Amino acid sequence: MQTRLALASVAAARDLDDDLAPLEAALHDAGIQTRIVDWDDASADWSSFDAVLLRSTWDYTERLTEFLTWCERVSAVSTLLNPLDVVRWNTDKHYLRDLSERGIATVESHFIEPGNDAGAFPDFAEFVVKPTVSAGSRDTQRYVRAERDAAIAHVQRLIDANRAVLIQPYLAAVDSEGETALLFFDGVFSHAIRKGPLLRRGAGPTTELFAPEQITPRTPSPAERELAEQVIRSMPFPTPTYARVDLLPSPDGPKLLELELTEPSLFLHTAEGAAARLAEVVASRLQRIE
Repeated sequence: MQTRLALASVAAARDLDDDLAPLEAALHDAGIQTRIVDWDDASADWSSFDAVLLRSTWDYTERLTEFLTWCERVSAVSTLLNPLDVVRWNTDKHYLRDLSERGIATVESHFIEPGNDAGAFPDFAEFVVKPTVSAGSRDTQRYVRAERDAAIAHVQRLIDANRAVLIQPYLAAVDSEGETALLFFDGVFSHAIRKGPLLRRGAGPTTELFAPEQITPRTPSPAERELAEQVIRSMPFPTPTYARVDLLPSPDGPKLLELELTEPSLFLHTAEGAAARLAEVVASRLQRIE
């Protein structure tokens, strides 16, 4: 019998992805045959799967062209979840500009493109430098005003490597309140978590697949729920299988930090029934394919 669903990961991430085991079990309980496959496995026959669910393909930021080419190849012979057009848009943080123009309250964002002036960003008291194609806080660093020269050198290294850069003010309330991530399956709110502050002042970028995280369950505030649901409605695509909306606190209320639609951790272990809810959505998508 045909294996119906591939869970796409990568060898370096399999032992780090806490979502794989509960999701695989929930899919089995839903009657869905699954197999975990590395996205870069040259021997994999993607046409043998009815659908391929992107999960922990966490090295894609270092191999984006190769990864998007793989997504195109999979989309030609199977159904990619989330779809190719979503992945193309979401793997580059320029999407924050799109959402801001659609009226979403985002963290103030300034983009520096290769070939432009590395110092062309505001004189923030404290700020963050990151590539527009990045994940897990890799190549991301927090600076204060006195470190501006070091920050400009960081930007210059990135644009010299033909990588666009995103500069954002550091919102200090995250140090005490943390970050809130809200998880949606088929556009319906499932659960939320609190993520402790990741970027310590004076610390360099992580060299791992992702920076260590402090995760606990959280009940989002009404303002956070409202903003997250507005983000889901504002996407320029049909409702995706899963979405993670990452918010930061600010004096003006919550702000969107990132919208994760490609391979986010979903923190299924933090909420009872979360894996089953995602499995139900996946089962519904598979039925539509038939």
